[in-house]
This record gives sequence, structure tokens and C-alpha cells, in this order.
Amino acid sequence: MDTLARIVVERRRWVIAAWVLLAALGGFGASQAVSALSYEFSLPGQSGYETNVDIVKQFGSGGSVAPVLLVVGDRDRPATDDEGQRVADAASAAVPGARIAGFADEPALRSARGSAGVVMVYPRQTGGAEPYGAALPALEKVAAETSGRLGVPVAVTGVDALVAGGAGGGVDILAETIFGGVGALVVLALVFGSFLALMPIAVAAASILTTFLILWGLTAITDVSFIVQYLLALIGLGVAIDYALLIVTRWREARGDGLDDVAAVRHAIITAGRSVLFSGLTVAVSLAALIALPVPFLRSIGFTGLLIPLISVAASLTLLPALLVVAGRRLEWPHRRTTDPDSRLWHRVGTTVVKRRWLSAVLAAAVLVVLALPLTGLNLSDPTNDSLASRGGPAAAAITAVRDSGLGAGITKPVEVLTTSPDRVVDEVRSVPGVAAVISPPQWARGDLRIVDVWTRDDVSTTEGAGAAARIRTVAERAGASVGGAAAQNADFISAVYGNAWWIIGLIVLVTFALLARALRSVILPLKALVLNVVSLAAAYGITVFIWQDGFGTELLFDQQSSGAITVWIPIAVFAFLFGLSMDYEVFLLSRIREEHDAGADTDSATITGVTRTGRLVTSAALILFLAFISLSRVPATDVKILATALALGIIIDATIVRGVLAPALVAGLGRANWWAPWVRSPQRSPAGDPPSPDVSPSKDSIQSPAAAPTPALATGRHRHADASDSFEDWRRRIADREHGES
Repeated sequence: MDTLARIVVERRRWVIAAWVLLAALGGFGASQAVSALSYEFSLPGQSGYETNVDIVKQFGSGGSVAPVLLVVGDRDRPATDDEGQRVADAASAAVPGARIAGFADEPALRSARGSAGVVMVYPRQTGGAEPYGAALPALEKVAAETSGRLGVPVAVTGVDALVAGGAGGGVDILAETIFGGVGALVVLALVFGSFLALMPIAVAAASILTTFLILWGLTAITDVSFIVQYLLALIGLGVAIDYALLIVTRWREARGDGLDDVAAVRHAIITAGRSVLFSGLTVAVSLAALIALPVPFLRSIGFTGLLIPLISVAASLTLLPALLVVAGRRLEWPHRRTTDPDSRLWHRVGTTVVKRRWLSAVLAAAVLVVLALPLTGLNLSDPTNDSLASRGGPAAAAITAVRDSGLGAGITKPVEVLTTSPDRVVDEVRSVPGVAAVISPPQWARGDLRIVDVWTRDDVSTTEGAGAAARIRTVAERAGASVGGAAAQNADFISAVYGNAWWIIGLIVLVTFALLARALRSVILPLKALVLNVVSLAAAYGITVFIWQDGFGTELLFDQQSSGAITVWIPIAVFAFLFGLSMDYEVFLLSRIREEHDAGADTDSATITGVTRTGRLVTSAALILFLAFISLSRVPATDVKILATALALGIIIDATIVRGVLAPALVAGLGRANWWAPWVRSPQRSPAGDPPSPDVSPSKDSIQSPAAAPTPALATGRHRHADASDSFEDWRRRIADREHGES
């Protein structure tokens, strides 16, 4: 790290110029990358997905994309068969090539009470964000015209109509990034009290734009999901600022101890930079696990997630030091904050936690267990009809009328069966428990192939509806048919991703353990960190289920009803991002505790000092990420809102309860056991009684004049140095001499 710091300092203007060029190219490449993103959710090799592909290939519509429903008539004005046929004919003319079935020919599409009928329309898909982008306006026009001409109410509804009705015009990713950046700037201004707050923002901007440039190249060789644009911009903002915040804070601390600009930069890179490097590698490893999953859109999230921390680390270790040397001193104005890293609040917290370590650990663990309890009722599926209809509008009113008519809530997402024996399939699936109706119109044929649509009494996004859809699939496949539709594809996703998750998670755990064991020079500290990450993740999942699936606070926070389910891809994505991000804070805390212990402090004192000097940093970093995720939650898609909720609450839980209380309580409770590392030979014992590691990282107090003897970190005051650069080299020589003597 010292070599890197020296090169960056000596070539600082070239480094800044290189990053400016990359950022400029990234500004151009960002729009190109966004326009090339994919909206496909493919599952190659899975039977449900392959059946959906065959259906679209043969019929041009349907499969995993739900039908549009034209609801004709109501209690006050029932529709006749003739009116139903005229609406179906008008729909056929408005959307040529659509697959259509109406209640005039299919009695199952008329409510038992006869008050309302449904014309089911599968328009040809256009691809992109809105597969029915052209068809929906045309069908809405048909509804308006036929309603006026026939004198019978006609309304358009269905999943896509409900989503379009509540989308609110979409969200500009640039506007959301600026929103998150302004929030981060406010937090940084409070932390630094000077124009130094601009430094992390500049690093984040360079990191995000450079990552977009690489993403543009990635879109040329593979499909990249549209979701990554939000993750890259907002998570990239938070991660880059986190790393830069740590380094700038350590630079200010060293400057306050008397080091000049260059020596302070080198000190910050050797100490905080090392933590940033290992934190970034840990985040990258956890996100890279998504690449191993047999799901292309998750792989693209993995590739992008891998880039975010690596580019952020590169910018923090090269661009940031160069900027600090060139402009750091000038940006310290008006210097409203002291350079002392100690926080009185966090000193009190650390002292209390260490003094009452086991009580603190038990109470923190109890809170986390309570937060995790809702996870036991997790339901993986798409948002329910009720959730999509909660924002109101004509489509919502129509879907409510369909539900109340007794047609079956599953009509919005039928099970699509592709078969050469339609009569047999109809006879067999009709008697399956939970089935509301079955249709197989003669016009839904291509040669020997026919489509049979089956829908359930309950919404397939509920547990009961999903169970009925699974039974339908079993019976239909036993009859020799292929089964598609949204429910089948979701079930395949769950099997493909979560069936393989155990070995991927195991690989992440092993690699993360190896990285942390190397960084912290301990066996116990990495094991504890991994266990705490599991607890933290469980709490984040639980509170997300509590809000979005169970519906506690959803209307208050998001002005819509609960989704009734957690979208199938969200848990694995939350694991990948939150595992790495929360490990950042663990590395920040434990690295500082390790550093203080290596400088001669006993475990309790090192823990208190570590909490005192990282508490404010970690909470500020967490608040910045929290604001970024709040920005992400403003994206209109419900699944993105759920993802943002899990990440935002998970970060806050981790930075406060886990890293602020539980982690230091366990470090204090385990005492000398924390430092067990069989591959490190024990050197001469320190005055504090615990053996320091020979691979010692410099504390700010160890960089002192040649005449000064090494002093335990907690016993020293603040030193002012006449020649900081020389003292830095003296410190390096002392470390080299010690390592040479021990070898």
C-alpha cells in the first residue's frame, strides 16, 4: 500500500487527468449503456420458461406475459353475448394478431351471476419495458368506443393495465442519483464541516461514470438487465462515498496529529486504504456469486455488482489521494469540525457495551430475533392483484369487479398449457382442487398444438393460488402436456436459484473467511463476522416481509397496499448486496480494534477505542447508503421498492444494532480468544499483556519523531511533528527492522 501511495502522490496530476478522461467517456457511455439494457427474464433449460418461449414462438403472445382483460357489463347493466362478441371483434381489429377468447363463445368467462363477462386478449408482444406498450392504448380506445356505442360499461384491466395505471410516468435515474447525492452531501457537510465534503462526491461521480463506461462494453457481449442502472447509480454512490469517507477521515486525523499533506495521505492509504481494499474485495466476492447462478438477468446484476466496489476501491485509492494532495488543505475551509476522530456519544456507547458485554449481546440478539420472526412466513411470488390495484383507477375498479363476480382471482395470470391432447387435459385439470375455470378455444391452435388456459380461484401470487397452480402443472404434465405461464416460470426460478444457493453461499463464506482472516490476522474475528452477517440478513428479511408481505406500514410508507408476497429474485439479490455492504462496517470496526490492540491496548480498551473512532464514521456511511436506497424506493416498480426497503433497513439495522452493540460486545466478551491465529508466530508480549501481531499496521500515534519510543495507543496524547515526512520514513524503517529481526 505504501508503494501505491508513493506512486499516486508522485504522479498525482496524471492520475487526476486519467480519471477525468474516464469520467468524461463514461458520461457519454452512460446513455448508450442504458439504451442497450435488456428487459428479459430468461431461465434457459427450465421447462416452464421453455414452454413460454414455445408459446410465444408459435402464437406470438402469452407465455409468462399475462393477458389483458376487457370487462364488459356490471350489476346494473349486464352484458349480452352479442355485445361480448362485438367487443371481441373490435379488440381483434384494434390489435391484429392477438389471441382472443370472449364470453360469447366461452361461458367460463362469464360470471356465475351473469352480471359481467370478460374478453381475454393476448396481444403480440413488442419487447422492452412494456410488452403491451402499443396494445394497451388501443384496447383502452376500444373500451371507450364500444362502451359509448353499445351503452354497456367496458373497462380494461389485467396485470399490465394495473402496472401502467400506477406507474406515475416513471422515474429518471439521473434525477434519483442527484437526489441521493444531495442527501449524501448534507451528511458529509455535517461530518467534515468544510468543503472536504466535496471530495467523496467527486470520487463517487468518477466511479459511477467509469462503471457505466465498462457496462456499455458489457452490453455488447451479453444481455444486461435494466435493473442494474438503478443499482449501479445509487449503490455505487453509497459505496464509493463510504470508502472515500473512511480515507478522508483518516487523512484529517493524521493532519491533526501534525503530519504534512503527503505524509498524511500515505498514512491514510496504509491504514484506512487497507481496510477499503479488503472491504471492496469482500463486497465484490459476495456479488460475484450471482454470476454462478443459471439465470442470465441475475448474472448481469452480478457482473455489475462486481464492478461497483472494484471501481470504487480503485478511485478511492488513486483519485482521492491525488485530490487530497492537490486540493485537500484548501478544501478544509471553514474547518467547522475538529480533526479528532473520537466521538463522545460513541465513547459512551462503547464503554457501556464493554462494561455490560453479555447483557448487551443478549438484548441486541433478542431484538434481531424478533425482527427476523416474520421470515418464517415468507411467500416468494409476484405482487398480488390487490397490491397492484391499491393505487386506484379504472383498471383497479375493474379487477375488483372481476374478483367479486366469482370468476376467480387467478384469471389475471392463467396457467398456460401447451398440448396436442386438449380434451384430455381439460378433463383432467378441471377436477384439480382450487381450479376456477378451464378454456381451450378452437382458434387457439397451430397445427396439432393447442393452448389450454386454466386459472385458479385464488390469486397465484398467494400461497393458496400458487399451490393450486402447482397441482395443475403436475396433472397436466402427467397427461403429456407442457406447462407455462407466470406461476410455472416463478416456480422454476425458485428451483433454479434457491436449489443451487447452498453451494454458492458456502463458497462466498469460505472466500470471505479467507479474506477476513488475512486482513484481521485472526480465526475468531472472521467467524464472528460471518455469524453476525447471517443474523443481520435474517433481521433485514424479516422486517421486509413484515412491511411488504404482511402489510404493516406499507400504506403509510409507500401509499399502496402490501404486495402479499416477496418477488422471487429479491432475497438472493439482497443477500448478495447486503452481505458485502454490511461486511464493510465489520471490517471498518474490527480493523480499528485490531490496530489499537497491535499498538499495545488490551482487548477491552481496544474495543472501546475502536467503537469511539469508527462509530460516527459507520453511522454516517450507513446514513448515506440509506438515503441512496430511499432514492431507489421511488422507482415505481413494486419489486424495486421491496429491494430498496430490504437494503435500506438492513443497512440501518447492521450499522446500529449489529456493529454498534452486538459486535463490540462479543469482541469484549471473547477477550484474548479474538486474536488467535495459528499461522502467526507470537512475538514479544506488549506491556498491555496481549501479544501484538508482527504484521502491524500503523496507528496515528506510531508515526512520530525518531527520538520518540513506540507508545501504546491509549497511553499517548496528540503529538505535533516538526518533520512529518521524515517521521513517516522512520516509522517504516522501524517496522521493517522488527520484521527482519523476527524472521
